[in-house]
Amino acid sequence: MAKDKTLFPKVLSDEDTKFVENYQPTDYPPNAVTADVILLTIRSGRLAVLLVERANPPQSGSWALPGGHLRPEESIHETALRELAEKTGFAAEPAHLEQLQTYSTPGRDARDSKMRVTSVAYLAFMPDPGTPRAGSDARLARFWAVDDLPEFNSELTCEDGPTLAFDHAAMLRDGLERAASKLEYTTLATAFVDEQFTISDLRRVYEAVWRNSIDAPNFSRKVKSASGFIESTGGKRATGRAPAGLFVKGEADIISPPFFRPIE
Repeated sequence: MAKDKTLFPKVLSDEDTKFVENYQPTDYPPNAVTADVILLTIRSGRLAVLLVERANPPQSGSWALPGGHLRPEESIHETALRELAEKTGFAAEPAHLEQLQTYSTPGRDARDSKMRVTSVAYLAFMPDPGTPRAGSDARLARFWAVDDLPEFNSELTCEDGPTLAFDHAAMLRDGLERAASKLEYTTLATAFVDEQFTISDLRRVYEAVWRNSIDAPNFSRKVKSASGFIESTGGKRATGRAPAGLFVKGEADIISPPFFRPIE
């Protein structure tokens, strides 16, 4: 998106100029702003999140969402995309990217005693982008199935998988709930699949994000009856059984009537 240079005055008034000249930032507590990205995809039928192993303190050696500090010349959106590219090698903007929430609880970062750190979390969806490439201050980068994270699977212990740094487990938990909710009333499930997909591909997205099985015939009927959700290409994909029809995303962004998660 192009920057709108008209949002800010190009010439300061005399009053504003004098105010800026006399302004003392040290009169206020030091603050820093970071962006963290919750990038979700589907791998081998499982919901996965992109994590990086931290190479530097604080919490070096722990796993975290890719992110970093806002630079003076950037918007926070630009920071999120830059940090994602630098730490994981994924330079293309995700199929879907939205601000999730701001996290500012005191003590969320070890640096809070010197400088308050506030994070703006972003939620991103995309088809499986392949293997990440660690860069910047990330020692490793990889996708972890959400069910392989001890904080999201009560059957696992901290020895079975990574414990997330800072408050990133809370961020991920909020992101998972937002993703599950979005799939109820929007067509964003299509952000997880390739441009052309089968209804079975789409159903596997719902099953992975909702972490629940879905009746295939009923799902197919609902998807086809939702106006503008999908459009047939007329093509077919060979499968183990009969060839499956190929579809693309339709014009609709909202599902009406909405889908609802299965009740456990």
